[in-house]
Amino acid sequence: MTQEPVTGEPGGPLDAPDGPTLHAAIEAILLVVDEPVAEITLAQLLERPRPQIAAAVRELAAEYTAQGRGFDLREVAGGWRFYTRDVCAPVVERFVTDGRQARLTQAALETLAVVAYRQPVSRARVSAIRGVNSDGVMRTLALRGLIEDAGQDPQSQAHLYRTTGYFLERLGLRDLDELPELAPYLPDDLPDEMIDD
Repeated sequence: MTQEPVTGEPGGPLDAPDGPTLHAAIEAILLVVDEPVAEITLAQLLERPRPQIAAAVRELAAEYTAQGRGFDLREVAGGWRFYTRDVCAPVVERFVTDGRQARLTQAALETLAVVAYRQPVSRARVSAIRGVNSDGVMRTLALRGLIEDAGQDPQSQAHLYRTTGYFLERLGLRDLDELPELAPYLPDDLPDEMIDD
């Protein structure tokens, strides 16, 4: 099925001649979310009427099912999100299990260090410290069992993360007090707030 460029009120993000189609814009948003996105949220972001968004996500879901894709688009918890198709679960499980033996990337090691030394810490705080979006790396670390959910920050309501017992086991530590001091490895010109907060 080919989706034509969307027409509607001028000035919206989809109205540029070389802009994405409505289907492409919805797919792009849903690829980066961690939780289901409500139709009203998509409608506001894409500046389109909610019924148009509702029809578009249902068309996408039907299209993925008809094509037998390895993922599907599901409406859950009041919103829409991509999920691995049930028949692919054994393959994904094997990939995740085998992936635990792979070495961590530099980005994963940096992210894991931030979580270890700042825990409990939110994804936003990890990203701010690293200077790049760390959401994907955080998901990978969680899948590998190195970090886990530590509840919510009472002020910001952000999800917090901490290292796991598996993390300690892999590093050969009895507890977090055995982590080495960071001070000798920090640059001399690092702002105090980066060290203290």
